[in-house]
Amino acid sequence: MRLPRSIHARMLALSVATTLVALPVAGVAIGGVLEHFVTRNVDERLGDRLALLRAVVRADGTIDRALLNRAGVAAAIGADAVWRIDAPDGTIAGGLPRIDATPGLPGDRHHGRRPDGAPHPVPGPTMPGGEPFDVTLPDATRVHGLMAEIPSDAGPIRVAVAVPRREIEQPLRGAMLPLLATLAIVALVLAVATLVQLRLGLRPLRVLRDRVAAVRTGAARDVPEDQPDELRPLAVELNALVRDNDAALAAARASAANLAHALKTPVATLAIDLGDDPRGSQVARIDATIRHHLSRARGGAVDRRAATALKPAIEALVGVVRALHQGGGVTIAADIAGLTVAVDAADLDELAGNLIDNAARHARSRVVVEAVRAGAMVRLSVSDDGPGIPAADRARATDPGVRLDERGDGHGFGLAIVRDLAALYGGRLELGEADGGGLVAAVTLPLSVATGT
Repeated sequence: MRLPRSIHARMLALSVATTLVALPVAGVAIGGVLEHFVTRNVDERLGDRLALLRAVVRADGTIDRALLNRAGVAAAIGADAVWRIDAPDGTIAGGLPRIDATPGLPGDRHHGRRPDGAPHPVPGPTMPGGEPFDVTLPDATRVHGLMAEIPSDAGPIRVAVAVPRREIEQPLRGAMLPLLATLAIVALVLAVATLVQLRLGLRPLRVLRDRVAAVRTGAARDVPEDQPDELRPLAVELNALVRDNDAALAAARASAANLAHALKTPVATLAIDLGDDPRGSQVARIDATIRHHLSRARGGAVDRRAATALKPAIEALVGVVRALHQGGGVTIAADIAGLTVAVDAADLDELAGNLIDNAARHARSRVVVEAVRAGAMVRLSVSDDGPGIPAADRARATDPGVRLDERGDGHGFGLAIVRDLAALYGGRLELGEADGGGLVAAVTLPLSVATGT
């Protein structure tokens, strides 16, 4: 049997299976108890009637027929009853056939059938007045009765009295409908209780899941360790994992920074030594390559819980790019909403700075920077009115070291850096044609939930 993958479904299935087994067992058990009490009540009444029949038997083994024929005795025995007295001097029967063996009495045969082919009486609990039995009359009526053996001077005398079995079955049938209705109500209550129990019992798991999601998105720094006993060790281990991840991230960033610092001076010294030597361009290319791979190394350990306000960061970058391209006749306009992105500030500077600088270098007169919300992401677009990139070359334009325009001082790593950083944060870079001509470079970045935006 294949179990459901859901814990909720497994527990619900187990509860349903248990209920389906328990309720029928309970019904049978309760029915048995009811039958026992009803039968015992009937046996008590039969015991009184059996005592009347025993009273008509004299000590010498004869039957006081006059007493038996009295109206009061006959009425006390009951019109619905059948009875029998087997004495040495004869038999008096009131509709009950001879029973050759009765469980618990002398000469009892515990198996086989009576001479008339009917089964032996069914044993039952011993009553003070006699032994219970169940037989079927010649007219196919099933009866339940009591039999007693009375010692006398002439020998043992058997006295038996019985009533139709329906006196037991009718009360039971009358009680079964309320019993079944009660069991149905119990099943409904158990079903509701099970659903409530599952919802409340599994709630800590849902809360823990939401908290882990908050840690992943940056809305929380850790998982509360005040959990139920079964979940507390898991919360402790999750927090240890978060701390280890933060330590690994800090180590990766520190390594990247140390490498950048170590290479910066030798490369700058080499560029100064070369001066106007044409080989200086190769040194610049080496410097760009180092920056690109350091950026990827740093981005490979991105902090997905970071939160950076977009508007001040973009405005600062626009100011820097304006200063770099001063005198080029290019205006840079920024329309940025008050959004916060789940991107590290240094990575955002690298990503947006490359886009804006690339647009300013190729624009004829104007660069427009815009940012709008798109569901759970932010779409940051930078468009220019330059020559643009043909559709057939746009995919190749994001490859590292590829320069489609050999003019200027670029090295072909800007768009590759943007593409790689965006992908590390779950976004993407798209190149298209701007309105009126030129290039529009749009990148999607995750929206931060740290400030509820």
